[in-house]
Amino acid sequence: MNKFAKSITKDELNELPVKSFEGNIHVIDTKEKIIEAVKFLENQKVIGFDTETKPVFKKGQRNGVSILQLSSENDAFIFKLKLTKLPKSLKNILNSKEIIKIGVAIKDDIIALKNISDFEPNSFIELQHYVKKFEIQNYSLQKLTAIVLGFKISKSKRLSNWESEILIESQLKYAATDAWASLMVYKELYEFELIKDKSL
Repeated sequence: MNKFAKSITKDELNELPVKSFEGNIHVIDTKEKIIEAVKFLENQKVIGFDTETKPVFKKGQRNGVSILQLSSENDAFIFKLKLTKLPKSLKNILNSKEIIKIGVAIKDDIIALKNISDFEPNSFIELQHYVKKFEIQNYSLQKLTAIVLGFKISKSKRLSNWESEILIESQLKYAATDAWASLMVYKELYEFELIKDKSL
């Protein structure tokens, strides 16, 4: 028997408590910080993945990806791509077959990152596809988090300026939460699947 609801209504979503990432947020904007971040991420088996792009308000205008977020359960790394670009060491994380990267609607994120510097994406899991085996029919990260984890994540900073010289605390919290929430949804579903398989 599946323990997860197939969908959630707007009213049900609004009744849930709001939760966000409460771990360590690391802003990566120098070569030295990249080295430390990559050293940590290389030792993770599964991480959350997301990107943010400065919004466009004029027709025909387009912005490149602004930040890349990679998160473990307790540490989130915010790479300011306008400063760091996409060095080989970071691409090695994205290329790695050993490190699983979890995200929602990741196809466009990967294309945007490859526009900075080409790489071969490996071991990415699209949550929107993964949740289908649990008969879940809502695919936004906010609704998936609500259905699987029982809390709501805020989307209030989605259209903020991700290319600001200084990202304010609420932006960092938002960015970290998106990558972390994908990871936590996957972990919950994966553990449920393991328990279910063992009980058969």
